[in-house]
Amino acid sequence: PSASEDDIIGFAVETVTAAGGRPCPPLVLGVGIGGDFELCAELAKRALCRPVSERNGDEFYAGLERRMLQAVNATGVGPQGFGGSTTALAVNIEWYPTHIAGLPV
Repeated sequence: PSASEDDIIGFAVETVTAAGGRPCPPLVLGVGIGGDFELCAELAKRALCRPVSERNGDEFYAGLERRMLQAVNATGVGPQGFGGSTTALAVNIEWYPTHIAGLPV
């Protein structure tokens, strides 16, 4: 089992779309990838606390942040869930190595 970049982006888009206006967009998404389940949640919290203008230092994850932000904004959920092109202001990702059989996001 494995997850591709598109799978990870799709999971984020699905989650944001299902939440709709309940989290009161526009959002700042903190995403943790890897580690175990507990560390993944901690990584997401760390990512959420990173300044919105600061990209991940790893170019791969910085690119994933950009692509995920574009995909989330393409959902059209918009501010307060009323529709529009700004559903999220930033996506920040923190990561940690993990076994491929269990990729927590």
